[in-house]
Amino acid sequence: MSRESTEKNSPRLSDGPLFVVGLPRSGTSLLYALLNQHPQIALLYEGDLPELWPLFLTQRSRSQWQARWNFWNGSIERHQIDTRRIPSDVSDIRTATEIAYQQYAQRKNASIWGCKSPNQYDSLVRLAVFFPNARFVIIRRDPADVCRSIIRASKDSARFKQTGLTHRALLGCYRLGIERDRLVQRGVPVHVLQYRDLIGTPADELMKICSFLGIPFHPGMTSLQDADRSAIMEGTHNTLVRGERIVASRQQPEVLSAGLRRKIERYKNLWRQGQVDLAIFPPSEKDNLTQPSLFERACDELLYRLLRSWDSFVVFVYCFGPIRLLAAYRSWKGVMRFAYASNGAANVQEAAPHAAQTPARTSSSD
Repeated sequence: MSRESTEKNSPRLSDGPLFVVGLPRSGTSLLYALLNQHPQIALLYEGDLPELWPLFLTQRSRSQWQARWNFWNGSIERHQIDTRRIPSDVSDIRTATEIAYQQYAQRKNASIWGCKSPNQYDSLVRLAVFFPNARFVIIRRDPADVCRSIIRASKDSARFKQTGLTHRALLGCYRLGIERDRLVQRGVPVHVLQYRDLIGTPADELMKICSFLGIPFHPGMTSLQDADRSAIMEGTHNTLVRGERIVASRQQPEVLSAGLRRKIERYKNLWRQGQVDLAIFPPSEKDNLTQPSLFERACDELLYRLLRSWDSFVVFVYCFGPIRLLAAYRSWKGVMRFAYASNGAANVQEAAPHAAQTPARTSSSD
């Protein structure tokens, strides 16, 4: 088949990208897998190229944007993007993203292109500025459940052992609400759904998303069977999305400390009385109606800004630091993690005779 014939039979690509966003461990991976079951949707799995916007600030980093993007999280390799089809004179983040993301969609013969990301929950307006025709699907989850899932995932994944992730998640719930409201004020198309509704009535929620996108509902979207998970990173924290069915609920041991649980409740009480649309979170401790003090809020906000500033600093390091030095550091971290895991396994083996006296409680990651 000729190239002209292929292009003629290909559906017209949407004018702007679709961004599926939410906090880490809020169901973005599940939603990604279900949406990509639709023949007209082809989203990258945490491509996150717009997050690396500093790459296009200098000529040198601009010339290395493909290598540095792939070094960031392996997106080019995971999504099998053909770099030979990318022009050498790309000069801005919007053009680079459009070329790479659309190529992935064209391979699937899909019309809706974009990305799912749990990393840009507090920079949605910046995405809308980069991509004026973008549409957003935001998935939200109770911050207590998000923090529980992060803590459980940290037991097996180095990615979730990072300091301050639960603090980012808690205050990130508020920032996500702020960003959503700002998008609506700018007239940006936004659709919001709840994680509990997605796992409870997936067909209803996916029908609403299809209506939002202006495409017909596809029955295959309600199942994980035959879903393409090739771009999803390995790890036990992705066990459920790699399964064959949607798991609605599981009874698991409590992992939140009493202090963190009370802090989450204080903030939920505060947000229910605020202007941001966060009244979706029902209280889990009805006898606790206290709110964080001004001092607690100031300290928590300062810590959140410091943590997110560090995240931004890491992005700049990956955009401008010597790749050889970064690769050496990454290799060293891999060796240290392997040693840590090996020591942990040895400790588990030593404790096995004692653990056998108590029935084990099993759980799976969210």
